[in-house]
This record gives sequence, structure tokens and C-alpha cells, in this order.
Amino acid sequence: MLMASFFGYINVECERVVRFMQQQMFGENKQRSPFLLVYAALLIKLALFRYFIFDTIAIRDVAMDGLGLLGVLLLFELVAPSKRKGAIFLLVNALLSLLLFASTVYFDYYGSVPTYNVLKSINQVGQVRASIQTLIQPVYFTYFLDVAIWLAVYAVRRFRTRKVYEYKRMGRVSVLLVILIVSTSFFSRQVYMDQTIANELERAKNLGFIGFQASAAWQAGSEAIETETGSLPETIAEINQLQASYPYADTGPNKDAKGKQVAKQPVQFGKAAGKNLIVLQMEAFQNFPIHLKVDGQEITPTLNQLADEGYYFPHVYQQIGQGNTSDAEFMSNTSIYPVGSEAMSKGYGDRAFPSLPKLLEEQGYDTATFHINNVTFWDRDKLYPALGFNAYYDKPYYTNDHFNDFGASDEELYRVGAQKLAEMKQPFYAQFVTTSSHFPFKVPADRVTLTLPDSLAGTQLGDYLTSIHYTDYAIGTLINKLKEQGLWDNTVLVMYGDHFGLQPDKIDPEQFKTELGMTYDARLSRFNIPFIVHMPGGAKGGKGQVVEQVGGQLDMMPTIANLLGLKPAQSGATLFGHDLLNINRNVLGMRYYLPSGSFFNNDILFVPGKGFEDGTAVSLDTMEPVPKFEQYRGDYDYIMKLMSLSDKYVRMLPKRELEAY
Repeated sequence: MLMASFFGYINVECERVVRFMQQQMFGENKQRSPFLLVYAALLIKLALFRYFIFDTIAIRDVAMDGLGLLGVLLLFELVAPSKRKGAIFLLVNALLSLLLFASTVYFDYYGSVPTYNVLKSINQVGQVRASIQTLIQPVYFTYFLDVAIWLAVYAVRRFRTRKVYEYKRMGRVSVLLVILIVSTSFFSRQVYMDQTIANELERAKNLGFIGFQASAAWQAGSEAIETETGSLPETIAEINQLQASYPYADTGPNKDAKGKQVAKQPVQFGKAAGKNLIVLQMEAFQNFPIHLKVDGQEITPTLNQLADEGYYFPHVYQQIGQGNTSDAEFMSNTSIYPVGSEAMSKGYGDRAFPSLPKLLEEQGYDTATFHINNVTFWDRDKLYPALGFNAYYDKPYYTNDHFNDFGASDEELYRVGAQKLAEMKQPFYAQFVTTSSHFPFKVPADRVTLTLPDSLAGTQLGDYLTSIHYTDYAIGTLINKLKEQGLWDNTVLVMYGDHFGLQPDKIDPEQFKTELGMTYDARLSRFNIPFIVHMPGGAKGGKGQVVEQVGGQLDMMPTIANLLGLKPAQSGATLFGHDLLNINRNVLGMRYYLPSGSFFNNDILFVPGKGFEDGTAVSLDTMEPVPKFEQYRGDYDYIMKLMSLSDKYVRMLPKRELEAY
């Protein structure tokens, strides 16, 4: 009887709430709650978001979106003052519409659904406005159609006399609370169940935009608890044990002159010990332009010569996270995976990282880094001290020749850089971060040094090749300055791409076949970046060497360290990459432009579905699908565990005292 009375009461109250909402929305009462209208409008927008991102809309997915949205709006319905509900719901509608708009544009570039952590970087948008503008499609503004109408209606009604509508608040609040608790319970259960899906896109598809944000918050909370209860020495021991279980290196024994077996000495160890080191991180530089000719013109004549004389690694792939260029700087100096949730410079600039600059400083090196933007861009004012650079040279040091949105050209970067190198104590380590080949690849007419056929002129591919050609030319100016200053013959010059350049939605693979005579894969070719190490006297026997071993940006620091005669492990550094000159098998993870669980090994690129079984694989050699990939299950399990341990390791590193240069 008691239960029947309770449910009878709930039924009556629900009917009253429904009648109340109907009166609010469609009746004569002038102080109408906009709950239903806003709910319906935002539900349509969430469905539209799914269509833009996943090209499909399913009833089950819309229901999940509706559940998450219901919980959010019920909170505002419960706490918002009656007189302010119209304005508050209008604001909520506008803010969520803006988030969906920004997330859609974000997906177009990154191929990932952003989490709330991305909002920390919103102040960086102004620096890359030209890049952002080219991604915005007019159809995306449909997110704001109803907002414009609401603003007009609200402006008219704002000054009308309204009657205050009173009703039995406690009963209505009780019903709304019951609905909120029930909907939140179902919603939370689904978020919890889907935490096992490593693939962020699949998780976002299952949970919807709001659910995905809740999932990210849930994961952050779990990681915080793990960090509080964990131990750094135990984590390092677990990392070492896991890495020892994977056959990276050729462990066959060597023999000394007397035939006695000895530990294998790394190939080329210390060959460039004591030499100056200059690292050029080349903006948006993919590997396919290396040794490419268009109408008989070399796209990268300078880099071609350097590759032919040094070590050239043609099968290296990007591994950056949300920080893009700054994450590439981080990885090439630490051999640590960037976390998947935020840029390393922003989230972990307060940590004490073992790094290449610190290892070299122990050997008496002076260190500096050069970038033509403000050092505060992507919080590099925190990243550079964390990496151990002694000095940085940012925007005030350069004359702005208005090359692109960033300002100074690569030529200007190297002009100033060469002057500073001449003043530095030798040996030195100098890092240069280039910007002239930044998307959308517009080179000023007076700097264009490449003549394109009419079929490529004005296309993104044509613009890209033009910007890469200029980047290569500018590197030549640096080399000439190093030779003039007598530094060239005592310097190791390293060059690598920070990330892809060409936008996949603006590139037709057929254009590569017809115009360039090559095959272009939307993933393999896109993420393949050059890695070149040029040393005085050549790579091997005075000649160059092409190293076919597959690798990633995590492998750059260990490879450089080996050539310079450094032993990071002896200095307490924990590395997640490997020396590419001394392994015959490799596996490397990627989880931003591809979902978590994606990896490259010597044979394939693997991308998971909801798990391993429903994933896809493509051959690195043929670029064709690999239907049977069960033999790579061990690589998948290994890389998932390794990346998780890398995240844990980073979170547990001690915080350093923040200092200014």
C-alpha cells in the first residue's frame, strides 16, 4: 500500500510537471521555462555533431546523448532562479553550441574529439588564426541558428511585463530530483562500462559529447588516485621489467680478440663524442618530399645531400599528442610519451625531466633553443627550463619580416641563431624550431623559389611543396653560415619533422599518382616524417647510410645519445624509445591523431576498434590492408601497458621549483 501510494504520488507529480512545462512553453504564462526548447535544440545539435564527426546517427547514440544532456539541464532547472531562467538557459545553449562548433573544427584538424583539457589552450588560437579559418565550413554555423533567434526573441520579451507564476515547488523539485538521480545513474553506469574502450573515437561515439567529457574526468580522477598511491622507484622497475621482455635488440654475443664472448658494444657508440649538436625541428615536414623531383627540380636539394652523406631514417613516424610542435620538442629531448589528455608543456612543465640537454650539460655542453614566437606560446617558458636548456631566443631577438602569422622567416631564425652560436661556449647543443612551412603553407611571392606546373599551382599540395622547398633553402643558409664560422666540421646536424602537414580532407591520393608518380596513404604517408643525422666525415666509411629500421620520435634521443657517447641509464634517465642503429625490431605507440592502442611495428600500422579483435592493420611495405593480424596481439598488449606506465612515470616525477630565465 505504501509503495502504491508513493508511485501514485510520483505519477501525479509527473503529470503536474508535464502540465507545468507545457504551460511554460506553450501556455499563457509569460514566465515560461525554456527547458524543453533548449533540450530539444541541443539534442538536435548533438546529433548534428555525431553526423559531422562519425557520418552516422543511430537511435541508441541519440538516446545516450539525451541522457547526458538531461542531467546537465535538470541541474540548471533546479538551481536557476525563475526570473533568470530564460537568460541562463540561453547562455547554456550558446556555450554548448560554441563547444560543439569548436570541437567539430578541432576534429577536422586533429582527427580526435577534444576533452575539456583542450580549453586550457584556447588562448593559443590567435597565433594560428590562418590555419583555423581554412578549416571552418559554413555548414558548421548551423549550431548557432537557434541561438540567434533566441537572442532576438529574448531581447523583445526582456522588456515586457511578466506575471510571476507560483506553484508547489517542493513537489516539483522532488520529481525533478528523482528524474535527475535515475538519469544520472544510468548515464554514469554507461560511462563506467565504456572506460575499458581505449579507442577515444569509439568511446566518444558510444558516450556522445557530454558522456565523453565525463569519461575524461573519470579517467583523470582515477589517474590522480593511482599517482597518490604509487611509487616512482616501483614504476621505473616495472618499466624496465616490461621493456626487458620485448626483443628490441639483436642480442647475439660478440667475441673479443681472444675469442672470448663479451657484451655487445652498441654500433657507432661515441662516434661523434664531443662534437657540437644542432637539431632542426622542421615544421609540418613529411618524408615524401625527400629525394622528390617536380619538373626536374629537387624539392629538398639541401636535405637530399645531407641524407646521402649521413644517416637517413625513411621509416620514422610522428607520435605527438595535443601539444603538437611542443610535444615533438618534448619527445626528441626526453624519449617519453606525451600524455593523451593535454600538452606536456602546459600540464607538466613543472616536472624535473631527465633530458638530452641535461645529459649533455654533464659533459660540459652549453645549451640553447631558438624559436621566433613568444616563449610563452604553448608555455615554452616552463617547458624549456624543465628540459634543461640554459637559454632561449624568442620573438624579441628577431626582425619581423612578416613571412606568415608567426612573423619572422626561417632565414631570419638562422641569421640570429648563427650569431648566437658564435658566442656560445663549445661544445654546444642548439635546438631550432622552424615555422615557415606551417599550415596553410603560404609563402610570400618574393620568397618563392620553386616553379610548379599549372596543374599544381594554387592547390594545397602545390603550396605545401613550395613551403617545403623554402624550408630546405633556409637550411642551406644556416649551413653556409656554419662553414663561414668554422663550426661545420665539428658539428652533428640533426633534422626531423615535427608532424604531418597536408590536411587529409584536402588531398586526393590520385593527385600524387598523376602529378608526382607516387602512392600516398592517408595514414602511413601522412604520419611518416624524415629523420636525418649528418656527421663530420659521413655516417659509415665516409659515406651515407639508409637505416631501414622503423622508428618514432621517441627513438631520436637514444639514437643521438649513442652517437655522442652518452649512456642515459647511467645518469638515471628512463627512456621509452630505442637507438635505431642498434635494434632489429621495434614497436611504437601513437594515440592522438590515431586512437589509443594504435601502433607501428616493423610490419604494420595497427588501429584498434573497441579493442584488438575489431581493429584494422595495413602493411608498411605495400600500404595494403592486412586481414590477419592476430600474431601482433603481443605488440598491442605490450604497447598499451608501456604507454600507461609512461603516463604514470610522468605523473610521479618530482616537481621542480619554477624559475624564470
